[in-house]
Amino acid sequence: MKVTKTPIEGLLIIEPRVFPDDRGYFYESYNQQKYIEAGINVNFVQDNQSSSSKGTLRGLHAQAPPYGQDKLVRVIKGSVIDVAVDIRKGSPTYGQYLKIKLSAQNNLQLWIPQGFLHGFFALEDDSIFAYKITNFYDKASEIGVKITDPELGIDWGFPISDITLSPKDEALPDFKSFVSPF
Repeated sequence: MKVTKTPIEGLLIIEPRVFPDDRGYFYESYNQQKYIEAGINVNFVQDNQSSSSKGTLRGLHAQAPPYGQDKLVRVIKGSVIDVAVDIRKGSPTYGQYLKIKLSAQNNLQLWIPQGFLHGFFALEDDSIFAYKITNFYDKASEIGVKITDPELGIDWGFPISDITLSPKDEALPDFKSFVSPF
């Protein structure tokens, strides 16, 4: 397993070792000991999975303390553009984001600790997104920012008019009015 630090402290790109052969491939999508050795020593309490149609944009979401969640995300089928935005007060990269393509072909994973908003854009129909989390969901602790906020300047690679958002995500505040609990 290869672990790559990103320009934003705390975010890690994880590339598992894949063993292909004429039958297909095998890889460990999670091995607790290897993640501990990589500095990710957490207790995952839940696995989540979603399926999205091409053009669906989900996010930017997080859970406020005490229900904050660390996430280990990956794509099982299809591909997405995945984004994490730093919302840690006092961080030198506050408001900056990391964008990465995760796909069933590249098998990359992204480690997102608490203190980040998270969202993704499905590049293919039936993209299946999976994530392990370290805390249970609490509706009252939901926080988020409109994923299309021009102040964040996220280049999704597609016109905003081609993006499908949920009514809940459309109603999220802009980044300027967002108050981070981290």
